Amino acid sequence: MDLAFTPEEQKFADEVRAFVRANLPADVRDKVKNGKHLIRDDYMRWQQALGKKGWLVYTWPKKHGGPGFTPAQRYIFENICAEEYAPGIIPFGTKMVGPVIYTFGTEAQKEKYLPAIRESTVWWCQGYSEPGSGSDLASLRTKAEKDGDHYIVNGSKTWNTMGHWADWIFCLVRTDSKSKPQEGISFLLIDMKTPGITVKPIIMADGGHEVNEVFFDNVRVPVENLVGKENEGWTCAKFLLANERLGIAAVPQSKRGVEALKDIARVEQDNGRPLIENQSFAEKIADLEIQVTALEFTELRVLSQMAQGGQPGAEVSGLKIRGSEIQQRITELTLEAVGEYSAPYLPGLLWQGTNEEPVGPDYAHLAAPRYFNTRKTTIYGGSNEIQKGIISKMVLGL
Repeated sequence: MDLAFTPEEQKFADEVRAFVRANLPADVRDKVKNGKHLIRDDYMRWQQALGKKGWLVYTWPKKHGGPGFTPAQRYIFENICAEEYAPGIIPFGTKMVGPVIYTFGTEAQKEKYLPAIRESTVWWCQGYSEPGSGSDLASLRTKAEKDGDHYIVNGSKTWNTMGHWADWIFCLVRTDSKSKPQEGISFLLIDMKTPGITVKPIIMADGGHEVNEVFFDNVRVPVENLVGKENEGWTCAKFLLANERLGIAAVPQSKRGVEALKDIARVEQDNGRPLIENQSFAEKIADLEIQVTALEFTELRVLSQMAQGGQPGAEVSGLKIRGSEIQQRITELTLEAVGEYSAPYLPGLLWQGTNEEPVGPDYAHLAAPRYFNTRKTTIYGGSNEIQKGIISKMVLGL
């Protein structure tokens, strides 16, 4: 693998950095840098700027309206956005349902849905997990029964991220209860304004409203909103999950997190000396950096294979496992570095414009909320236990 960027790639990096600095709203950048909660408008302003540039769907090929980035360009783009404190692009439209639509959808569906995803004028959310159907996704019970030219949908979804802001939801629904679990599932696109849909918030430990329950009560969905064939939605589901797990690795964000951890360790004191000079703690940071670097090179290999026409396979399960564990490890070491100053519960400090005063250093109040929030990373997108099972079957043949 040639690790040196070409002159053209260096020029592209300069272009990306200049664009981000010129177009990322200053208030949004400050929120991300200081760990504040973002609102819908914060994401939309940044994503629409990227959409106008043609970079929002940076993972899409040119034939579907994407920029057709090479693996190197994708790597450069993601890392510079992270370095400049841009908010993460919401993946539900750009990296999940968009690729499903241009891979399995009809021409009419592509014409209807893809432009709004490219321009970030429509917000999508995901309807996969259900109460009792998390890791065992194929056991889902939300039903869709055909009634003329509509499906009647009844059931519920949970841990629905940002569904309270969404315009549309893509759902896995059961259209055949007599077949094997995976063979009776279909992939539906549902307008969130449809009568019968109720969204109820799930408030997180840090006081943020990030996830929801979504209930469907006799919701009428046009048959034309079915992606792929009826009862063959599991193919779409697996394709989408592979793309989702690739993104969960979050290498650029972890690199930024390690640098922030080192900054904290340079300030925090241990027996009158900077914590970073403590050999034990310094070794923990070094081990973490090695893990991030190894994860980064593995991700680059996967991206390179995809650029040559390959599809992500069992490798993405490994990326998901290590990426999520690394994210948790960063928050664990940050909590250790901050110590007792992480104990006060000050949720107001996670919102812009609060008049609460921090106890201890300005960065201390973030340590505990981030630690508790990242407990979820080894669960969502398919729990790490499930990913190990996938690897054992696909790679080891067990």
